[in-house]
Amino acid sequence: MLDTTLEQLEHLVAELLQQNQQLAADNAQLHERLGKASEDNDALQLQLMEQEEKHNATAVRLQALVRRVSESRASA
Repeated sequence: MLDTTLEQLEHLVAELLQQNQQLAADNAQLHERLGKASEDNDALQLQLMEQEEKHNATAVRLQALVRRVSESRASA
């Protein structure tokens, strides 16, 4: 009986060790994917900031053009 219990325990420990290895591999893969997603997020935020700057510069130019047209009409 003791031998059977010991064998069962050894089998269960082996299964747990295998599951632990799989979980460690999964964790490493998720950590890698998280790092990639974080890099992608940083790149997208930088692109957004650049687009906002371009948008603001365009809005300023358009406002200047509208002001020039308005002033030209007012003086005409």
